Amino acid sequence: PPVEQRPAEVPAFPMPRAAACPFDPPPALRERQQEGPLSKVRLWDSSTPWLVTRYTEQRALLADPRVSADVTRPGYPAQAPVTGNSIGFILMDDPDHARLRRMVTAPFTIKRVEALRPRVQEIVDGLVDDLLAGPQPVDLVQAFALPVPSLVICELLGVPYTDHGFFQDNSKTIITRTATAEERAAALGRLTEYLDDLVGQKLAHPAEDLLSGLAERVRSGELPRAEAARIGVLLLIAGHETTANMIALGTLALLQHPAQLDALRGARDPKEVASAVEELLRYLNITHSGRRRVALEDIEVAGRTVRAGEGLILANDIANRDPGAFPDPDRLDIGRDARHHVAFGFGVHQCLGQPLARMELQVVYSTLYRRVPTLRLAADLGDIPFKHDGSVYGVYELPVVW
Repeated sequence: PPVEQRPAEVPAFPMPRAAACPFDPPPALRERQQEGPLSKVRLWDSSTPWLVTRYTEQRALLADPRVSADVTRPGYPAQAPVTGNSIGFILMDDPDHARLRRMVTAPFTIKRVEALRPRVQEIVDGLVDDLLAGPQPVDLVQAFALPVPSLVICELLGVPYTDHGFFQDNSKTIITRTATAEERAAALGRLTEYLDDLVGQKLAHPAEDLLSGLAERVRSGELPRAEAARIGVLLLIAGHETTANMIALGTLALLQHPAQLDALRGARDPKEVASAVEELLRYLNITHSGRRRVALEDIEVAGRTVRAGEGLILANDIANRDPGAFPDPDRLDIGRDARHHVAFGFGVHQCLGQPLARMELQVVYSTLYRRVPTLRLAADLGDIPFKHDGSVYGVYELPVVW
């Protein structure tokens, strides 16, 4: 095996993207991947976890029970200072992870999500109507990309959409890398208190929504109310931030690839639209800070030994550009079969809401460009502000005209 890197040579992570290639992973990640699947990186706290850059090794590790997602374990490669687990079950291991996750899986099954499709179509069409009737240029993020998933997750959870300004602002603080630990904790506190109040309201007046289902488990003594509020916060943030960024960034990527946009606009078969969604998920990677894990035992990976207690960062953005898994990986090709990508992770922790995200993106990508066929950027690509500082990637605004 190669010689261990000396501390001075261990590069900092996360790595910067190339300014001219905002859709591509950082060039340093590509170099790492070419050198081999495993190398060391240095984090903000000077710790040096392993960086895993290749697809095969990432899938194997994400499915390995000897790898832990528990943020409170020593050696966990946190993105920022951590005081306990404030996010909930995604940063837990089984059996606790499975027990809590099971309580909220039903609304996200493919069958239940498909039943929501007509309502999502109605929401998308209503927002496109408003766009077409309104002034130009318009910021597509505020006018369309954020409202679509926010409205959907609000209806699903039973959160009043009138409060969207409040929860979007606090979510933004929580997922911005530049926020201080105090700012992040305060925003999380406000959201948790808000969801706790809502759980209280659902205890008194249950409805047909996910929070009412959680409130019922609180009533039966199966779930502490604080944990119900925490699950609510997790689903609210995850349910709007990632999809909103995918809508805006996907639109921008398609505007830069007109032939692909034309092909998608002309697609009449839902299978073609679904395939385009998978390829955009592979190509863009909204979660761009790597999946964080810690080894519970010594694990052999590609001829190296990851020791118990060592951190692992599985960089999904570069795994989805691994030529071993996706031929010509830097080309956006909506006709490609990209369903085996790791944008939603893999193994027991893969994204709970992926059926909902897929369906929302299918509705958006099959509606927006068909109804606004002349959609184009109202700024130079170089002037678009990208979210380099967020744990969720995307654009802060997207000025468009038609």
